Parts: sequence; C-alpha cells; structure tokens
Amino acid sequence: MKTRLNFFEKGQNAMKPLFSMNGYLKKSPIDRHLMELVDFRVSQINQCAYCLDMHSKELRAMGETEQRLYGLSAWRETPYYTDRERAAFAWAEAVTAAHVTDDVYREAAAQFTEEELVDLTMVVTTINTWNRLNIAFPGEVGTYRVGMFG
Repeated sequence: MKTRLNFFEKGQNAMKPLFSMNGYLKKSPIDRHLMELVDFRVSQINQCAYCLDMHSKELRAMGETEQRLYGLSAWRETPYYTDRERAAFAWAEAVTAAHVTDDVYREAAAQFTEEELVDLTMVVTTINTWNRLNIAFPGEVGTYRVGMFG
C-alpha cells in the first residue's frame, strides 16, 4: 500500500494527545505485556497491518511465543491464555464493537480493579484510534523497529 501522507508530520498537534495518553498508560498498573497483547488483538479485529507488524515485533521482543501470537485471533478455543488475559480480550472486543454486555463487564471486573478497568478501556480506545489513523494514512508496513516510538 502506498503512503498517502505522513500523519506524524502533518498532524503533529493532533498527535500530541495520543502520545500523552500513551505516556499515561505506560505508568498504568496494567502490565505492559498485557497491553501489547490487547493492542495486537484489536489490531487484528481492525485489520491494521502497520499496527500488527508493530505489536507483533514488540511482543516478540518481550518474549511472547509464536504459538500465542498465532492463536490470539482464536483465543477462546486455546488453552494458553490466563483468565486475566481472556477477560482483557473479551473487554477489548466488546469495547471495539461498541457493545459491552453485563456479562463481559462482570468478567472484566472480576480480573481488574476499577482503576485498571478504566485504563484498559483507554488502551482499547487508543489502539482503535491508532488503527484508524494507520488505515486512513497507511505507513510502510514492515518498517517498524522495536522501541521506535519509545
């Protein structure tokens, strides 16, 4: 896919709040590895090639296994995700689809504190924003390097 425009360059002021949110989330009590898994899962749902490349590389650098990466789109049918991860994936899918049921909320609330649940929601909404930006203004997929954005 050809790059349409460099939204980092042309939208510097618009990007500041997103980078600020990412900075906030780095201080969250939610484990960074879990946030990356959620980012990867939401990027699968949204079919964002740039973000899939980015988050798969970050996860591998964190020691994530190929098996868990490949199985993430079918996480409900696999045995190798924790209850906390499963609750996060269900929450991420529900928030992304804009349909959060009471059952999904109860499952997430059983695994996350109220503060963590707010932070997890911010993780989901932020990656959805990044996905949409990268879909509207695609960058060159495959060029991301681990740690490139801090």
